[in-house]
Amino acid sequence: MKDALVVRGGWDGHHPVEATELFIPYLREHGYDVQVTDSNQIYADSDRMGRVDLIVQSVTMSSISREACQGLRAAVEAGTGLVGWHGGIADSYRNDSDYLQLIGGQFATHPGKEPSLRHGDETDNYLPYTVEFTEEGSTHPITAGLEDFALETEQYWVLHDSLIDILATTTHPTRPWHPWHRPIVSPAVWTRSWGAGRIVVATPGHSVDILEHPTVRTIIERGMLWATRA
Repeated sequence: MKDALVVRGGWDGHHPVEATELFIPYLREHGYDVQVTDSNQIYADSDRMGRVDLIVQSVTMSSISREACQGLRAAVEAGTGLVGWHGGIADSYRNDSDYLQLIGGQFATHPGKEPSLRHGDETDNYLPYTVEFTEEGSTHPITAGLEDFALETEQYWVLHDSLIDILATTTHPTRPWHPWHRPIVSPAVWTRSWGAGRIVVATPGHSVDILEHPTVRTIIERGMLWATRA
């Protein structure tokens, strides 16, 4: 059996329990022994991490100890896969530069609606947008055969480096109420090789219904299998 570790917590607005519960049955059906924890301090346990084949992380706007971060980095470098979605991986520990380097992309913002249409809740940041697969994404095992798709939810603006392999993008257009002057393309799905390990990030996933979207769910499920230690 493969050994999977689900680490969840942080900001409750991303529903870390409900979101990860969507994917635990899939892992078990595919022969994974799954352990679930609400503490990232498990990353500091080198004996435990040495046996983990896949980490699924859903932890938003939290903090991580130096020992835990270094343990996570060491595990991935040694071959452990790391997969997550939305803020659960792209905005987990924004104050830790070593974590940001490991992931290769960091949430910066999600642009909002026209001001007169805002109601003071999370839907103020729900915009219609399209996720478009790249040429590399058209043949990658995670995204091959999938078609561009539309969502209405938070559209992540991501700061990233050139070491990521971008499988899908999304474009932030210019709008009269936003201050930028030309469209901005952000990665929406990417992978990253780190030592012997593989990392997969999907930025859609603010709410459970978005994770249940057939294409989003397929990307995450395929991503978990692909990232697992070979």
